[in-house]
Amino acid sequence: MALALAAATAGAWAQMPAPINVPSLARQDTLNGADTAWMLTSTALVLLMTLPGVALFYAGMVRRKSVLNTMASVVAIAALVSVLWFAAGYSLAFTPNHPWIGNGSRLWFAGMDYAKDAGKVMVSHVAPNVPESVYAMFQLTFAVITAALVVGSIVERMKFSALLLFMGLWSLFVYSPIAHWVWEPGGWLAQLGALDFAGGSVVHINAGVAGLVCAYFVGPRRGYGREPFEPYSLALTMTGAGLLWVGWFGFNAGSAVAADGRAGLAMAVTHIAAAAGALAWMFSEWVMRGRPSLLGLCSGVVAGLVAITPAAGFVTPPSALLIGGIAGVACYWGATGLKRLLGADDSLDVFGVHGIGGIVGSLLTGVLASKTVSGVQGNLGTQAIGVGAVLLYSVLATAFLLLLTQWLVGLRVDEHGEQTGLDIAQHRERLGG
Repeated sequence: MALALAAATAGAWAQMPAPINVPSLARQDTLNGADTAWMLTSTALVLLMTLPGVALFYAGMVRRKSVLNTMASVVAIAALVSVLWFAAGYSLAFTPNHPWIGNGSRLWFAGMDYAKDAGKVMVSHVAPNVPESVYAMFQLTFAVITAALVVGSIVERMKFSALLLFMGLWSLFVYSPIAHWVWEPGGWLAQLGALDFAGGSVVHINAGVAGLVCAYFVGPRRGYGREPFEPYSLALTMTGAGLLWVGWFGFNAGSAVAADGRAGLAMAVTHIAAAAGALAWMFSEWVMRGRPSLLGLCSGVVAGLVAITPAAGFVTPPSALLIGGIAGVACYWGATGLKRLLGADDSLDVFGVHGIGGIVGSLLTGVLASKTVSGVQGNLGTQAIGVGAVLLYSVLATAFLLLLTQWLVGLRVDEHGEQTGLDIAQHRERLGG
């Protein structure tokens, strides 16, 4: 019986695909159907976070005269970054054999073959259990939302042409290299042991810091600090926040790249942290200003979601509650006290929520990561190096690309266009109703 069991075990191992360290063709029957279905679903959920999640979340907070421009900016960035990811971004981010940047083997999704008659499909070394086309599309949605988040820092005053030029360059020369450092197994931060399950540094610190630099370069909105800027519709903002909350399950649980227990735990801790973030922001605002607000609740939800993102596959539910609670308080301060200290018109608090939330979550991952959950031990020093490296590179590269954009097309609309509103000035469209 023992011999039979040994033979059966050996046969099972023989049928399993050997580990790979480069993209390779695999037999279709070696892939996992449940994992593939979950990754397809997660891809749709993450895209939902941008379209319409971020579009509604941001559009509700700007003035009526620039609602359509804000939505158009998010939609155009989603389309532009998608094409650039297909052309070069994915290849720069997720091909192996270099610690700093990928190679050109996946330009225009080259090599993502599916040979029906032969029963073979190309898989990535990062996700060998699903078709590479699925993994590339999943990561595309991350590149899209990261760029779209930056819009919130410069709404109501940046030229549409400048925004597209800058964000196109930024997605290739800032987002893709950082994604490679952290998420490609040979990336230098991955080799160092930095933990970022779903984008605390790659997405949120990166976008938050870039947004702050953009706010400094473009300058404040006319009348900022002297006249009230009434949001168009907090109902739209709440709808967008709800879509972000739901979509974030794909963002975090999808980053397990499998329909397994880790994905289930990532979903649970994501929801717990979001709830804790909402309550922590609400009570902070209640204490400091004497009343809670819908905008504060929505911002707290996002703060909790941002902070749990790097930790989602590494921590237990009690740790998620702690992370979300700390993030709610920290991001409330980031959007109020710290914002006043920095003196930048980061219009929709991209740095205060995403930058601060990403930093808090990334550092707490080093403290709270459970080896029982993930098989890895967190290290605060390593996490701090990762945070510092992403922050520094994003600041310097963003500033350079803004200078280049300023030189080529200029950054800001003229005074008349800003007073009229960007809907009319940039698109010749007006919000009805």
